[in-house]
Amino acid sequence: VRQESAAMIKDIKDKARLTANQKAKEIIIQAIQRSAISHVTESTVSIVELPDDDMKGRIIGREGRNIRAFETATGVEVLIDDTPELVMLSGFDPIRRKIAKEALETLIYDGRIHPGRIEEVIQKTREEIEEKFYEEGEHAVLEIGLHIAHKELLQTIGRLKYHTSRGQNLLQHSIEVAMLAGYMASELGLDVNAAKRAGLLHEIGVAVENFPATKAAEIAVELAKKYGETPIVQNAIYYANHLDEATDTVSPITIIVGVANEISCARPGAEKSMLESFFKRLRTLEEIANSFMGVTNSYAIQAGREIRIMVEHESVDDAQAEQLAAAISNKIQSSLTYPGQIKITVIRQYRTIDFAK
Repeated sequence: VRQESAAMIKDIKDKARLTANQKAKEIIIQAIQRSAISHVTESTVSIVELPDDDMKGRIIGREGRNIRAFETATGVEVLIDDTPELVMLSGFDPIRRKIAKEALETLIYDGRIHPGRIEEVIQKTREEIEEKFYEEGEHAVLEIGLHIAHKELLQTIGRLKYHTSRGQNLLQHSIEVAMLAGYMASELGLDVNAAKRAGLLHEIGVAVENFPATKAAEIAVELAKKYGETPIVQNAIYYANHLDEATDTVSPITIIVGVANEISCARPGAEKSMLESFFKRLRTLEEIANSFMGVTNSYAIQAGREIRIMVEHESVDDAQAEQLAAAISNKIQSSLTYPGQIKITVIRQYRTIDFAK
């Protein structure tokens, strides 16, 4: 009798494992089929068409003052060659390229191109782009079927459209993860809303400016906490990209979101690791420069062969600017591995304004 009972128990266990395995596969396959989002890889160059080749001279300006002002204000390199009726904007940061492209198109249409006007148009374009971030975030939330009321959080979500990771557009990736997680949570009878929210928000740390990419998970959790997301959602966000390190999960939602993220990343053609390593080196260059006192902005240009650093004229004098360039150079040499050499340009600018009445 004991042998028969043991055999029956073993048979039941084997059938349960087989059924569970088949059911898990069905849930994942259905989730993938139902999401089916296409991904478009961003490049590092944007093209601006010109009405005629005479416009190239106006963009450059007398002794190059216009092009220098434009590159300094945007952090994007303007490439002008013999190609008829177009210029190229080069930069690894897609948001900077977007601002530069729209600002340059506005300047060309307006016709007034000089340093003062360039700065004015770039500032206005930045404000308009911020509003577009909100619209993109709102559209993503509606597509998934969520409700998020905080404008700042929606803007941060929208910024993901202009960020990539290993060649993947992060907004499209986040939408796909949210959909996959939502479908799996629904099949398993779990909280669909929490799964979708964690899936959508798991990459928002990348969209925050002036923070190291290595802290993206922690920053994402802080933002989720700030805007009232539950501990379950926060936990799932934290472990979404580090599921193998998930030692203190508080809900199965964490596992679901991590699996959804892995599925999205693992699809053929979804990632390009070489492009990501290139972007990572450029981001690290800027992070090194920004870590020094007195630095207000830094821009890695020319595919990482040069970094331009803007400093506060009140806190950094000419002699200190030279010392700063040397110190940044030494830190780059000790921290990074790179081909060739990197040019460090420290820009200290003093400007005074008065009005004739």
